[in-house]
Amino acid sequence: MPNPSRQAAAPRVFVIDDDERQLRLIESMLRSEGFEVATTTEPIGSSNLVRAFEPDVVLLDVHIPALSGDRLLGLLRKVTHKSTRLVLHSAADLESLRERARAVGADGWIQKNFDSGRLATELRRLMLS
Repeated sequence: MPNPSRQAAAPRVFVIDDDERQLRLIESMLRSEGFEVATTTEPIGSSNLVRAFEPDVVLLDVHIPALSGDRLLGLLRKVTHKSTRLVLHSAADLESLRERARAVGADGWIQKNFDSGRLATELRRLMLS
């Protein structure tokens, strides 16, 4: 159950992506849209970071060499609040991404070709679903 004292706080997003440049871009865009953001490029050990941060949404890059986002999703599901949305994130075509997200039980999917406003809108929509 989410912490009631955080209800009025900025939405929290944890981003896992092995591309440092991509990670910084996403972090900057989300912060400019009013999100509190934490990030890591390392999937190994990320479950402890996610648990400590208590995000509303975890945005997982699908193509991480050490541990792909869709495999990591199952591990994170065990340590996050039930209300935390786990979302796959990839430059893959929309249909492939949608099918992969459905196959692994993700709460959603977002393509990487986005602008900050659209990304923020999608994340907020997923938080309400």
